[in-house]
Amino acid sequence: MFFKCSILAPMDETLSPWLRTPGRAAGSNAEGRFEGQARAAFDDGWDLPEDARVLRTEVRIERPRSAITRNTSPDIPFDRSINPYRGCEHGCIYCFARPSHAYLNLSPGLDFETRLIARPGIGAVLERELRARSYTPGPIAIGTNTDPYQPIEAEHRVMREVLEVLSAFRHPVTIVTKGAMIERDLDLLAPMAAQGLAHVGISVTTLDDGLSRAMEPRAPRPARRLQAIRRLSGAGVPVRVMVAPVVPGLTDTETEAILDAAAAAGATSASWIMLRLPREVAPLFRDWLATHYPDRAARVMGRVRDLHGGQDYDPEWGKRMTGQGTWSDLARQRFRRAAARTGLDGRAAPLRTDLFAPPPRPGDQLSLAL
Repeated sequence: MFFKCSILAPMDETLSPWLRTPGRAAGSNAEGRFEGQARAAFDDGWDLPEDARVLRTEVRIERPRSAITRNTSPDIPFDRSINPYRGCEHGCIYCFARPSHAYLNLSPGLDFETRLIARPGIGAVLERELRARSYTPGPIAIGTNTDPYQPIEAEHRVMREVLEVLSAFRHPVTIVTKGAMIERDLDLLAPMAAQGLAHVGISVTTLDDGLSRAMEPRAPRPARRLQAIRRLSGAGVPVRVMVAPVVPGLTDTETEAILDAAAAAGATSASWIMLRLPREVAPLFRDWLATHYPDRAARVMGRVRDLHGGQDYDPEWGKRMTGQGTWSDLARQRFRRAAARTGLDGRAAPLRTDLFAPPPRPGDQLSLAL
């Protein structure tokens, strides 16, 4: 039998051998960088038989006090975003958002995939913020941290709340997702896109089902994401395929095939981002490589360090998204040539802000404008 205890020595939590983690990418639940204590499972000597327990997804509810987050990073193309959820059940092992769970006193490892936070009521908060006299409209980015169409959206519908408000206000939005559930909201997205108010980015990391299942265990299959591109584009929604992240030594040879498949599905533009391993993501990714691809682990991490000046990650502005050096140059050249060949090298038209208009509320005085 195994118990947990608090200890003062900094060490990763050892998961109980009775715990099963099917469909999860992280292999540990090590504490975040802000924790002063660590936990460990230990054998009490009784060796009593137990049924294996499956690690389940837990969802907590947060009542949001604000909806729009402001961003000032010089190498991202938006200045405001909304996060309907904290944590992500897709469980992508490479996810750069994992370290954000440490701010919640939760592990960037398995906690990030299984202990999630939904923010119902965010639609009302967003409406209040959009009605502020000082508010100036600009595209709101959603899905830039955790995926708004992860599986728990089917029950909690927080993303749907947000879209209903943005649609009513005729406010521009860009969405990034791997989730095929976005098709549910075509009744809102298609009319918004027709007015120049919506763009969607679909991330396709690999076309290999086996690799995707191991690396992105609860995200839709690659073929299902291509189907989502087809259905969105067929409804008139501009779709950008995102070859992201490019994992050197593992997925970097697939750039051309991904762009070919996305162009055939109706994507209108493309982008790419190199693998990033900030803070706690680096050891999680190294452990995952050693477990799933031990024959390639040294080569992959060697190339990652070549990209980042000998480190697992370099956060310097202008370099963190692409890396630098030979492998970065090759990835960039391959992408540019494939994008030009497939017609995905253009840019989407800018989203409109001139249509923004808060809808009248019950009791509001009607406008005298004709």
